[in-house]
Amino acid sequence: MQRDYRGKQVVVTGAGRTGLALCAYFRRRGAAVTLSDSRSAAQITGLDALEQMGVAFDLGCHSEGLFRAADLVAVSPGVPLTVPAVAAAIAAGVPVLGEIEIAFAEFEAPLVAITGTNGKSTTTTVMGEIFLAWGKATFVGGNLGTPLIEAVDGRRWDWGVAELSSFQLEAIASFRPRYALLLNLTEDHLDRYPDMASYVAAKMRMFENMTAADVAILNAEDALVMQATTAIRPRRVLFSSARIPDRGMGYDGSDIVWRWQGVEQRFPVRALRLKGLHNIENVMAAMIPPLLEGCPAEVVWQAACGFSGLPHRMVEVRVLGGVPWYNDSKGTNVGSVLKSLAGLAAPVTLIAGGKDKGGDYAPLAGPVKEKVAHLVLIGQAAGRMESALGRLTHTVRAGSLAEAVRLARQLTPAGGAVLFSPGCSSFDMFKNYEERGDLFARAVMELTDQEAV
Repeated sequence: MQRDYRGKQVVVTGAGRTGLALCAYFRRRGAAVTLSDSRSAAQITGLDALEQMGVAFDLGCHSEGLFRAADLVAVSPGVPLTVPAVAAAIAAGVPVLGEIEIAFAEFEAPLVAITGTNGKSTTTTVMGEIFLAWGKATFVGGNLGTPLIEAVDGRRWDWGVAELSSFQLEAIASFRPRYALLLNLTEDHLDRYPDMASYVAAKMRMFENMTAADVAILNAEDALVMQATTAIRPRRVLFSSARIPDRGMGYDGSDIVWRWQGVEQRFPVRALRLKGLHNIENVMAAMIPPLLEGCPAEVVWQAACGFSGLPHRMVEVRVLGGVPWYNDSKGTNVGSVLKSLAGLAAPVTLIAGGKDKGGDYAPLAGPVKEKVAHLVLIGQAAGRMESALGRLTHTVRAGSLAEAVRLARQLTPAGGAVLFSPGCSSFDMFKNYEERGDLFARAVMELTDQEAV
């Protein structure tokens, strides 16, 4: 149902894509909108269009008086609730809501929400492809790219499939998906959260308004997922990469097996274009909601098999001199690097580093010692990563990504592989992981056969 914001004083925090979309949404609803961002106007794109809409600006700071006087503060995912002006609004009793909550109030189709530390984007995209192949008008977005708020004007949807980050879940109130998927939980974003328990608590907010009429889809092989979800109210459906549940989905080493209401269906994994055990888990999770909703199994499987992967996620850029080069710029945490290394044979040259997120690099020690012949480190996190891993293999630092690519070319013999999987965010050197991945691919493509190895 469309909400009435006419004449309301709305402050939108954060001038990224979500914040700009929120400003446009509230102006269309007749609100008086002020966009607040700690950056200067010169550092933000898109302000001219907002100014033409009548949006006011609070730039270079967050003015606490503005926030306390607002009727509503709408927070973008990149803005923590601990920012003093946001905290002041909360203390003054001003509603502080995230984009997902605001959009959900008007999104009339049933919604599938996907979260976890790794695999969210792949699972979201595969599920979207399945619903679309079934002929359903399906919104696919959220943290993946298109904000949900952009889906609430105009077009009618049959389904929504949204990737959600822990940041997006911090500022919900009544948000309640029909299906909620929790894929896995490993250390991440400890530059924003004081500890792992706080990070998990943010993820778990996805379930707080769900009831027994809703469904939680959970990774049975992730001990932390199972521990964290013991008391949730929605019905539980499990998927497992190590066994076949009596009711749910599992993998027996050759087939994905779906057991439900006394029927068993098998799907041969060799038909998938996606490779790796982690992608088998992603595909299983993506298949469950459409199957439960009655999508024919052949439609589900054909769509899943047709998906070849996301940009910047274990994409082979080229093979040069007998060496494949993989762009895994989307690997922004340790768990993601572990999954990517698991799919490669030694010797690997690993290019890693970026903006440190406060996590522990120790889980990489075993795979680095076993598989990584050369470790090339870049960015803000290079020092911490070298302290944790440098003694385990040959380690060098590079001053830029282009230099890292040149070093990897010199170090890696035929029969090896180069993996760019940073294990960190991109914001120390790049605008986002997409820009980082594009620059890596460009540097790799500029290498020549004549360069010495």
